[in-house]
Amino acid sequence: MSKLALSDDILMKVDKPTRYIGSEVNMVKKEITPNMLRFCMCFPDLYEIGMSHLGMQILYAMFNKQEDIYCERVFSPGIDLHEILLAHKIPLFALESQDPVKDFDFLGITLQYEMCYTNILQILELSQIPFWAKDRDWSYPIVIGGGPCSYNPEPIADFFDLFYIGEGEVIYDELFKVYRDSRSKGDSRETFLRKAACIPGIYAPSLYEVTYHEDGTICERTKRFAEIPDTVQRQVVKDVTNSPYLEKPIVPFTKITQDRVVLEIMRGCIRGCRFCQAGTIYRPTRQKDVDQLKKQAYLLLKNTGYEEISLSSLSSSDYESLEELVTFLIKEFKGKGVNISLPSLRIDAFSLDVMSQVQDIKKSSLTFAPEAGSQRMRNVINKGLTQEDIIRGAGLAFEGGWQKVKLYFMLGLPTETQEDMVAIAKLANEIAVRYYDIPKEERNGKCQITISTSFFVPKPFTAFQWMKMCSKDEFLDRAHIVNDAVKKQLNRKSLKYNWHAADVTRLEGVMARGDRRLSRVILTAYQKGCLFDAWTESFDYDKWVQAFEENGIDSGFYVNRIRTEDEIFPWDFIDVGVTKEFLLREYHRALEGVITPNCRERCSGCGANRYGEGVCYENQN
Repeated sequence: MSKLALSDDILMKVDKPTRYIGSEVNMVKKEITPNMLRFCMCFPDLYEIGMSHLGMQILYAMFNKQEDIYCERVFSPGIDLHEILLAHKIPLFALESQDPVKDFDFLGITLQYEMCYTNILQILELSQIPFWAKDRDWSYPIVIGGGPCSYNPEPIADFFDLFYIGEGEVIYDELFKVYRDSRSKGDSRETFLRKAACIPGIYAPSLYEVTYHEDGTICERTKRFAEIPDTVQRQVVKDVTNSPYLEKPIVPFTKITQDRVVLEIMRGCIRGCRFCQAGTIYRPTRQKDVDQLKKQAYLLLKNTGYEEISLSSLSSSDYESLEELVTFLIKEFKGKGVNISLPSLRIDAFSLDVMSQVQDIKKSSLTFAPEAGSQRMRNVINKGLTQEDIIRGAGLAFEGGWQKVKLYFMLGLPTETQEDMVAIAKLANEIAVRYYDIPKEERNGKCQITISTSFFVPKPFTAFQWMKMCSKDEFLDRAHIVNDAVKKQLNRKSLKYNWHAADVTRLEGVMARGDRRLSRVILTAYQKGCLFDAWTESFDYDKWVQAFEENGIDSGFYVNRIRTEDEIFPWDFIDVGVTKEFLLREYHRALEGVITPNCRERCSGCGANRYGEGVCYENQN
């Protein structure tokens, strides 16, 4: 084994030392040369979470295919190692070379979840990189962020030099070329940022200024230099079949969250659920060629030794070659001890034959996401499911041998009434009734239905981005209404109800909808000890409350009000392809309870056809 940044003594003291030693199966090891561009890929959460992220592995493989680029990895160290690194002044290091992160050219941070924002500051502090981008010179790496949270980067904008808006496979080569050119010419850091900002999809926050009205809303957003763009265009992979993909995923020594091969079958979603940010920012829907997927599945399994393969997409049922692909996988691998996982199946497109072949019915449960209990509420959110669809799908599952079902709903959705909340319990009971309609001798024991409710967050680039959130008490009151209703159902012994933490959801909403004034709140919270906020055992809401108070920021400003239709949003400078006008139309249709057909049924003019690819064009020839 090569050199290690940590001594054996330290490794023996920390939990799961394999998080920090590298050298996993399929890890890339390169000899570092003077002209090599070094990119450190960061996921600001524990190793087990970050190594389960497909996008990070794809970019890692893509970068390392180039001889003059070396991409390495770093993750948030656990609290135990965090304290040791600070106490001994050991700089945070990358896994491959074990070199300090601060010595790299780029530090690329994946922004997957708002509740990881304090972990970003942990990475910077432990790497001995200044928190504020304005305080960095060329002795520090360019800090660049990308991922879903980059679609409103403003709350963390002051910590980053750059953001990449879009799918990572598109313009990094151009960015690296500009970087090499700037360094060779001796450009200042700001001159490089100005050049980088002219690359489509790249956002340099320090080159823009924001002013505010007295009421706290945005007055104007201006650019500091004439040559940089007014808006940043999301970058989209047009040909997903032939886009870069990993053939040799890294196989960790320790168990990770997604301990399996992941095969991405398509990007985007045709459904148009009005609460779903991913359904907007990943448009248009683009499918991978099934023959290419068959080849990739074989290579991935061969090169990893995993015993499970999962098909990844926002809505697997909408992949048009799903039956052909699954039939191939079953025939090719099922007899070799490889299990096949099919997440993201819609209950109205449930295929009993397929599911019975790919899951062990004695061990697995089926997961459905009606999102709302009443038909009225499902129409508001454009879910496109009727109660008949749900009961019919559950009935097919029960008749096929399943007796465990997980149901996911949201509380606090726009226009929600108490009747809509109670309908969640009633729907779950109706599903149980459908199970007990099966003759007793044909059942597999007692029916088990687990109801889980999350709380609604009006995310940017959704039809609900104008809406407000419930308060913490309002969220909990709604959960208690559902809980009481569950207890009153005839089949209550077959029903179990769980709900998410309301204070975490509120903070998530603030961060998702916030502006640049939140950066100092995040820093204050981190300095008070907030870290791993996505983990229940680590989250400390009181410290966050103190951080807002000390900075004179009212968190309620971001989530307690319905925003006017002409208000400038912090994220309005980003062009995701889907127009604000379309989202506003969907907002009004939601309030009227009007369904919008999915993209294959009829084009609704969202704007994503500008990309000239995907579902917008698949039936034109």
